[in-house]
Amino acid sequence: MPNLETVVSEIVDEMRQRPDRGEVARYIPELARVDPGQFGLAVIGADGTMAAAGDCDVPFSIQSISKVFTLTLALGMVGDKLWRRVGREPSGSPFNSVVQLEYERGIPRNPFINAGAIAVTDLILSGHQPREALGEILRFMQYLAQDASITIDEAVAASEQRTGFRNVALANYMKSFGVIDNPVEYTLGVYFHHCAISMTCRQLAVAGRFLAHSGRDPSTGLSVVQAERAKRINAVMLTCGHYDGSGEFAYRVGLPGKSGVGGGILAVAPGRASIAVWAPGLDAAGNSHLGRIALERLTKRLGWSIFGE
Repeated sequence: MPNLETVVSEIVDEMRQRPDRGEVARYIPELARVDPGQFGLAVIGADGTMAAAGDCDVPFSIQSISKVFTLTLALGMVGDKLWRRVGREPSGSPFNSVVQLEYERGIPRNPFINAGAIAVTDLILSGHQPREALGEILRFMQYLAQDASITIDEAVAASEQRTGFRNVALANYMKSFGVIDNPVEYTLGVYFHHCAISMTCRQLAVAGRFLAHSGRDPSTGLSVVQAERAKRINAVMLTCGHYDGSGEFAYRVGLPGKSGVGGGILAVAPGRASIAVWAPGLDAAGNSHLGRIALERLTKRLGWSIFGE
């Protein structure tokens, strides 16, 4: 088996030299300002060994990666009743598509497209004030990452609230079908803010460890979720975690993963490691261009694809 630290540092060097960096998300003004030349990678193994290189300590907006953690929280609150409100099938459509919602009478196709994540956020909000619900999400992230310094980037949240007209449309459309219970502006406020959580690759890799180890944090032995639930979350990440690029990601990388338009990807090598990569430039489907290439190289060199070496 190649040395993990060597593989990580080699991949970071290779990615830094590539001229094809994708395009940063221009529709969120704060993200449009991010330097596409940055690249970070962090991998934490079962024994707690961390291999990290590049811009792995630079905080970035995790955006839709937060949807993995809000899904985990919501399942903890209501269990499988969640699936009455949100489907589990790949969308095959862009992450902010309205068309599918119309066909399917307001039920989002899965919890990782924007409509689905808004519905999950609404569920977490029920019975709380928006500030309380947001605090619960943030504390969960801090707990998983073992780092109380993780915060929400208020400038990014405000930027999304000013420009998130498509998300407002999705939420109102779902409200008309009774899928959203709370006032739309409250649900969207919490949604925009949890997408604006700012983390480094190191923090994100640690936060995702429970998904690589049957729902447990291997450093403490404490259970975050039951093994069965961790398996199900990984399954939805594999099939739906990269929007209409999910099939391509599974084909090339072969791991459950979740991307965000901030350029981050959280990937899970079951039983082996939790991986976080960040490269702000995106491909046409809104996923990190170099992040996907880096993960493909990582799984190839280490033989980590869940489909075999």
